[in-house]
Amino acid sequence: MDNNNQSMLHIGILSSPGIGHIIPSLLLANRLAGVHNVKLTVFVITTADSPTERQLLESSDLTSRLNNVGIPPVDISALLDANTKPVAQLCLLVRAALPGVRAALTKQCRRLDALVVDFFCTEALPMADELNLPKFVYVPTNARFTALTVYCPVLDREIVGQYVEQEKGLEIPGCKPVRPEDVVDPMLDRNDVQYREYLRLGVGFGMADGILMNTWEDIDPVTLKALRENEPLSKVVGKPVYAIGPLTRNIEERDGDDGTMIMQWLHKQPRESVLYVSFGSGGTLSAEQITELAWGLELSEQRFIWVVRPPSMRGSDDAFFTTGQGADGTPNYLPEGFNTRTQNQGLVVPMWAEQALILRHPSTGGFLSHCGCNSTLESIKNGVPIIAWPLYSEQRQNATLLTEEVGVAIRPMKLPTKGIVTREEVKTLVKIMLQSKKGKEMRERVVKLKMSSEKAISIGGSSYNSMCEVLNAIEKRRDLKICTQI
Repeated sequence: MDNNNQSMLHIGILSSPGIGHIIPSLLLANRLAGVHNVKLTVFVITTADSPTERQLLESSDLTSRLNNVGIPPVDISALLDANTKPVAQLCLLVRAALPGVRAALTKQCRRLDALVVDFFCTEALPMADELNLPKFVYVPTNARFTALTVYCPVLDREIVGQYVEQEKGLEIPGCKPVRPEDVVDPMLDRNDVQYREYLRLGVGFGMADGILMNTWEDIDPVTLKALRENEPLSKVVGKPVYAIGPLTRNIEERDGDDGTMIMQWLHKQPRESVLYVSFGSGGTLSAEQITELAWGLELSEQRFIWVVRPPSMRGSDDAFFTTGQGADGTPNYLPEGFNTRTQNQGLVVPMWAEQALILRHPSTGGFLSHCGCNSTLESIKNGVPIIAWPLYSEQRQNATLLTEEVGVAIRPMKLPTKGIVTREEVKTLVKIMLQSKKGKEMRERVVKLKMSSEKAISIGGSSYNSMCEVLNAIEKRRDLKICTQI
């Protein structure tokens, strides 16, 4: 489709609340605006007057091309109790916000040519029908998550008992079996409310005119082919699927970035010699696991940058561990004297660091990661292999794909959520990543995957062409609508 024609399209994107959902929506919006000359209105369901969310929207790369509309926050406290899990909370919040979504869409509908909703907002899809708009679901993660989500209602009818107790992998037509321990969090307990909410999401995917995924053809061709061609699965999906990624943040170094402590330290390190350790904005470890990880990093004698968060475990007095420091500046939940002993080996960074800048630095040779979608794609786009340490959600599936299918990651012998990864195993994993032939081979493979991802989103690439197909379908629908009005 010609870019001049695409520039006349105006697409709305509806995002559920939270940084982890807003960022993928903005990445999609920036891609459509910057590459395909599409006008965008991003509707964001807000939870409160969040400075972080507001800063995200205001700092979008193409704010002059994006119209951001906040959906007023709603109070769902009366619907929650101490046992309400995160997925259920989010679904309840989105459901309560639907009247505000309807009002915002109705106000904008005459200027919109299509609506894209993130996968937590599928209950808003009928509103697009009421407004006669083409509608799409955006899944910011991989094809395996999509296949499992859309097929889960079938598994619900076929399988007796808890999924995690099954002796064999969960069979999805045309796909690699899903190991019981790799299922997403809502599937861990079929008796929980969030499992029923997850089933609703799976059914909701089929209400769209198409499913957009933040992935590309080369990383998981088997699952993509099954979603499109394997009749038992493709019949359940019932709609076209489009691989349009990988979409990642393109953060340029700003004036002053080069002079930060982290960048100055990285500049002094040998090429591909540093392990970056981070578990994302929501990932936390137990106090015992933090201790073992710290000792493992120290014993490996390899360089590291560790973004550290306080432990998730409560103390014996039922109070959260404090974030005080020892005499050498070591946070008091790390082994005593850790900073002193590792001062020439690594950096401990409290809470947050500019991940994209660290991953693209030539001194970074590996990433110990929770395997969240954004982190995984950023690591691949920068040619950095991964020590997979999945914690929740689709991260276990991501870890399996990266280690067993793509070959750009290694992982502990058992899931970190099933037990403690010892300091000796951490030491071994780090040395394999940064010093061994296997680590070098992973770096070579991930560089090839990086090149593949860049080709996919370039003009004429598979993901670029998939996005053009979506926009062509929207334009045809719009032109038909204009003709019938005439």
